[in-house]
Amino acid sequence: MNLQDVLRIGPVMPIIVIRNLDHAAPLARALARGGIRVFEVTLRTDVALDAVKAMRDAVPDAIVGVGTVTRPADLESAVSAGAMFAVSPGLTRELAEAAVGPALPLLPGVMTPAELMIARDMGFDALKFFPAREAGGIGMLRALGGPFPDVVFCPTGGITYETASSYLELPNVACVGGSWLAPIDMMERGDWDGITRLAEQAAALRS
Repeated sequence: MNLQDVLRIGPVMPIIVIRNLDHAAPLARALARGGIRVFEVTLRTDVALDAVKAMRDAVPDAIVGVGTVTRPADLESAVSAGAMFAVSPGLTRELAEAAVGPALPLLPGVMTPAELMIARDMGFDALKFFPAREAGGIGMLRALGGPFPDVVFCPTGGITYETASSYLELPNVACVGGSWLAPIDMMERGDWDGITRLAEQAAALRS
């Protein structure tokens, strides 16, 4: 699976925290109804890996990945859960080597030119720019586009619906990551129609 192609499927990749496994399937269906079908489920809860399977079962054509991958063991767990890609806030050589073993596409995080060069030397041309707002935001991404025209980014961290379009105008931004598409309070209320409306708004950011 070409990760650059996956990132370009939609303008926003929702960053999802599932605390209640019962929320996974209806959330996936709600997002898909709104036109969003690439998901990042963060490994921040005990049910995250089970949520990956539930979301894939609920929306078979969804592309479900895992986020907050920081160790090779996380990649092994992700493969077992049926994840289709993995996202990391950073990159180590151990993590890069582990990603080759299960052939699980990895989107590693960078925030400086030096980190970008190391990641590119390891064979990565699709990167997470994190934390985007704190790392210089749009200005930094625009500056990186000159010396690194072959690299595309998914900026994540501090991006909102209101600011997403400014990032998406940059030629080296494939999509943005955003947590606003799956608010915990809306999931707890079961407001799946509301989440579908958020997804529709996000999907229209790059029409």
